[in-house]
Amino acid sequence: MNAVAESAPARLDEQAIRHYRERGYVIPDYRLPAILLDTLRDGCDRIIAADPRTRPEHLMNPHLIQWPGAANPFMEAASQAAILDMVGQLVGPDLILWITRILCKPAGDGQEVPWHQDGQYWPIRPLGTCSVWVALDPVDRGNGCMRFIPASHRRDALYRHWVSPRENLVLDQEVLPEEFDQELAVDVALQPGQMSFHDVRMIHGSLANTSERRRAGLILRFFPATSHFDRTSANTPNAQGFAVTEQPLILMRGVDRSGRNDFDHGHAMWAARLGGLKI
Repeated sequence: MNAVAESAPARLDEQAIRHYRERGYVIPDYRLPAILLDTLRDGCDRIIAADPRTRPEHLMNPHLIQWPGAANPFMEAASQAAILDMVGQLVGPDLILWITRILCKPAGDGQEVPWHQDGQYWPIRPLGTCSVWVALDPVDRGNGCMRFIPASHRRDALYRHWVSPRENLVLDQEVLPEEFDQELAVDVALQPGQMSFHDVRMIHGSLANTSERRRAGLILRFFPATSHFDRTSANTPNAQGFAVTEQPLILMRGVDRSGRNDFDHGHAMWAARLGGLKI
C-alpha cells in the first residue's frame, strides 16, 4: 500500500478502504503526475516569497489565488479526477472542497503541530471530512512528518483538548495526554507526489523540523455534501485573523444533498485578502 507509482490505478481497492475504515488513514498507491508536482513546488516557492509576513506553516487557501497567465495549480490539484474518485469512495460521491493549505516547515525552525483532532475546530454537521495531505518535499520523521494514532477516529465523542501554553505551535489546542497512548504513533513518511488520506476524527500531529531539510505539503480538505457547513457556529478569529465560518465552499462533484450549504459566502472576502499577493 506504500508503493510509489504514478501509473497506479486511481481507485482504492477493498484492502485500502478497509484500512481507512479501521485505522483512520490510508496511503494510496497513486501519486500526482510529475508535471503537476513540479508546478505545485514552484507555486509553493512563489507564494512563500510573495507573503513573507506569514509563517509558511500558515499559507491558507492557495487554490483561491488569481494565478497570473495560467490556471491555478492548487485548484488543479484539488480537481484531479483521481483524488476525487478516491475521496468519493471514502465519504460519498457528492463532494465539497472547503479549504486548502500549504503547511511548509522551513529547515531549522519548522513549528510543531501538537496532537489534535481536526474535528475540534470545524463547524461541519454531521462532522465529516477526508483530508488529503500531498507531499511536495520528501517527508520523514527527521523533518517533521505527520504522525497518526491509528484507530483513534473510531470513538464517536471528540477527545478532550486543552489550550496549550507552549510556544511555536501551529495550533493552540492539543489532546490531553491522558486521553491516548502516544506509543501507538505511526510516522507517515512520503515521497514527493505521494499522499495520505485521513479521517476528521483521527488524532494526529507532527514534530518540529529542526533538520536542514524543508518539509512542505499541500492539504486538500473535502466533506460530503450530505453534511452542512454551519456558519452560525460560534467561531473566533484564529492566529491568521479569520474565522473558519468565513471559509468559501466549492461543490466539486454531485449536488448539495443537505440543501443547506452556502456556496457564495466568503469568496469576495478571500479574493480581496489574496488579491494583493504578487505571484
